[in-house]
Amino acid sequence: MTKSSSADRPLTEEETLKAHSRRLRGTIAEGLSDLVTGALDPADAKLLKFHGAYGQDDRDVRIERHEQRLEPAHSFMVRVRMPGGVCTPAQWHGLTVLAREQAAGALRITTRQTVQFHGVLKPRLKPLMAGLGALGLDSIAACGDVNRNVICHNHPATSAVHREIYDLASALSTAFLPRTGAYREIWWDEPPGEGAGAEDEPLYGPTYLPRKFKIGIAVPPTNDVDVLAQDLGLIAIVEGERLAGFNVAVGGGMGATHGDRATYPRLADVIGFCEPGQVLAVAEQVLRIQRDAGDRTNRRHARLKYTIDDRGLAWFKTELAGRLGYTLSPARDYRFTTRGDCLGWVEDAQGYWHLTLRVQAGRVCDQGASRLLTALACIAQIHEGDFRLTPNQNLTIAGVSRAQRAVIEERLADHGVTGPADPKGVRRHAIACVALPTCGLAMAEAERALPGLLERLEAVLGSLRLDHEAISVRLSGCPNGCARPRLAEIGLVGKSLGRYQLYLGGGFAGERLNTPYRGNLSLDEAVAVLTPLFADYAAHRYPAECFGDFVIRAGHITMPDAS
Repeated sequence: MTKSSSADRPLTEEETLKAHSRRLRGTIAEGLSDLVTGALDPADAKLLKFHGAYGQDDRDVRIERHEQRLEPAHSFMVRVRMPGGVCTPAQWHGLTVLAREQAAGALRITTRQTVQFHGVLKPRLKPLMAGLGALGLDSIAACGDVNRNVICHNHPATSAVHREIYDLASALSTAFLPRTGAYREIWWDEPPGEGAGAEDEPLYGPTYLPRKFKIGIAVPPTNDVDVLAQDLGLIAIVEGERLAGFNVAVGGGMGATHGDRATYPRLADVIGFCEPGQVLAVAEQVLRIQRDAGDRTNRRHARLKYTIDDRGLAWFKTELAGRLGYTLSPARDYRFTTRGDCLGWVEDAQGYWHLTLRVQAGRVCDQGASRLLTALACIAQIHEGDFRLTPNQNLTIAGVSRAQRAVIEERLADHGVTGPADPKGVRRHAIACVALPTCGLAMAEAERALPGLLERLEAVLGSLRLDHEAISVRLSGCPNGCARPRLAEIGLVGKSLGRYQLYLGGGFAGERLNTPYRGNLSLDEAVAVLTPLFADYAAHRYPAECFGDFVIRAGHITMPDAS
């Protein structure tokens, strides 16, 4: 961990760009009308992130276009702001229509509990954004140096307080939105208001945050949001059926840069407890501390985790207490036992059913005999409950009456969606980011490589009679951590095309980071390296011992000293 002072270093160019952006407008509107190129000006491309979109290009066709002396295959990714991952059937159906008409014909469920569109060409970007507005949705602040999509535990059958948790996620998302009218003007053609371009941003100020800020809310014993990976984690404390309040955790973050030891993943520190009526104020002051104290001279060092490590946790707690006017109460006891979803059909106390589908790598599409995109769109036309996305890239058809259950099962079967309701072993908890060919940060495959990797792992585990053992596997195309691979029992992080860093020893419930084990491996080599470890696990594990715990106890890896 690196201690540093930014007082004598120049601000990053992003800070200057934000300050002169006319509250995130830049020249985005003008750039959209320039159809000579499929991209936006580089400065506008950075501002576009605040609007929930990234410029991308398809590297599968880049070489062909280069040989023809054409520009790259530019397109855009759009991420929807959907706090808690909940949408109505009408909204889901509308998202499907937009995917088919304005994007690449598929939806991707992300680990931020929302959906992304990929392959959006420049002339279709504004119609897609307008379509979101017509659905009562938007994409503002889904990316950029602001608070991003707030994620939470939301399965209605597992917690009597799930509605309160979801309401809090929505309230936090709304409270921490930018106040600029840029989004509505550019995408929805609203006329500029008085003072447009210089609106007051009472929370963010003229340059917003130094980097992105993430909030997650967990309900023990389930840690499906990876709450300790968040800048601000809220751990619900439930007494009986009453929400007593939240343990507050600060300073989590998974991103790092290969070869740069000054960057690293970090688990959040639990610093105290607050009551439900205090949580909005606590969250706001945590965000304000990062706004005022975060590093604006080095974007690789600009997350809250570095602010806390540079200044010390004691400083942070004192600063927070000073801003709140009170000190948080001591943290209360809690325990996480899992972070998986309740897959398959589950009935709640009111007699409603909820079906959580395993969606591999979050890819909702029509592929071969399995037409999941069409199946869900058909279900949306008759469903009376809602749709809920999970941070594990899965989807819940929630609030199904007993009479409707058979109809929904029939619609799924008619469209070839017949996989096991509750897959076992490594397939159940596997996560992969999008990576190649469109993500500009990707160094290696992830989503497209996951099916083959799981098949190879299952073959080895099956030969050892471990095929039903729950082992968390996460595959990421780069070290930025969208798939949160550093919290997996087996994490693979892309280093270059076809090569990965293998990490082992993460906690099954997400409370321990893993550690590097082997570097520069192909996926085949990674499976070969893991095979003798699996054999040792099969022969010498304790009853109910998780693989991540075993490799530490057996001495296969040495975890770094937590001090």
